[in-house]
Amino acid sequence: MELKELTLLGQKTEYSSKYSPEVLETFTNLHSDNDYWVHFDCPEFTALCPITGQPDFATILIDYIPDIKMVESKSLKLYLFGFRNYGAFHEDCVNLIMKDLIRLMDPRYIEVTGLFLPRGGISIHPFCNYGRRGTAYGTLAEQRLFHYKPR
Repeated sequence: MELKELTLLGQKTEYSSKYSPEVLETFTNLHSDNDYWVHFDCPEFTALCPITGQPDFATILIDYIPDIKMVESKSLKLYLFGFRNYGAFHEDCVNLIMKDLIRLMDPRYIEVTGLFLPRGGISIHPFCNYGRRGTAYGTLAEQRLFHYKPR
């Protein structure tokens, strides 16, 4: 494994107070010859309502089938922490996370779900996904989107 591509592990953790996709790091997938799922459960996600500035709390679920690159978990934690002072609607948060991860690692398939806690008596659970078009992963994305059932 190429550990030289990772700069955050083993270092003192510095938390950014702003949305920072540049903090994300990857490492090489040693098993790119087969498909498998990677699941992240991030129960302490916080972002700010862009209108009121009030905090919104959520569990962010990230599931993906990697190709050549994989996201390093400490960098993902720091990236998600950067939303703490970022003003975005729930739907925007999950789409930003997904698009940043696609740019970072070009996965075969990815989905992001936000399980936001109620505010004003209503919960919002946005879901977005992506699979490479023209492949089985594109078909998987269509099927999962069109048959989506909230958790």
